[in-house]
Amino acid sequence: MKHLRSNKGFTLVELAIVLVIIGIILGAVLKGQELIYNAKVKRVQSQIKESIAAFYTYYDKYGYYPGDDPSASSRWTGSPNGNGNGLVEGGYCDTAGEESCNLWRHLRYANIISGDPADATPATLLPKHTFGGNMDMFTGTYTVGGVSRSGLWITLRNIETQAAEAIDRAMDDGKCTTGSIARYAGTACNGDAYPSSGYLDIWMSF
Repeated sequence: MKHLRSNKGFTLVELAIVLVIIGIILGAVLKGQELIYNAKVKRVQSQIKESIAAFYTYYDKYGYYPGDDPSASSRWTGSPNGNGNGLVEGGYCDTAGEESCNLWRHLRYANIISGDPADATPATLLPKHTFGGNMDMFTGTYTVGGVSRSGLWITLRNIETQAAEAIDRAMDDGKCTTGSIARYAGTACNGDAYPSSGYLDIWMSF
């Protein structure tokens, strides 16, 4: 006598349960990614505030801006001196010896931030923001967002456009071309809006 094999498959109820479970898992994964991304954006905001606090802590303690301090070498052997003119010059830290590079070395010599104070190479001495690009800090008069401003600048280089928009929205007006936080270079703005994808540099005036 032949035995017939059962060709019974999944019922509609069973398939529905599987699809619901898959949907729940996907939803949890997507929500987790969103939470991680938002945490990274908030961490960048904290990095900005910490950098400002470090800058003025040094000034309060020594009477000069870090990087501009003309007497730093008298406190720490091997430390470079600034010219003491009240500015942290150089813009982006791209060349060893610029005051905008020495700023980070002075903060490290003073134990205000962590890192090797003897490191004078821009590629390695600059701190990185949470999304991986360089952070810079300097003073001067620059035109960003259509307005010329003087004072302290913090820049985030090579940051995702969505992250840049989220930071701008949380700390300024959320517009790509206006306000105290705005695009400086990289992927072009879409009118006043940040582009939907790409990488750019944003400058912040404080």
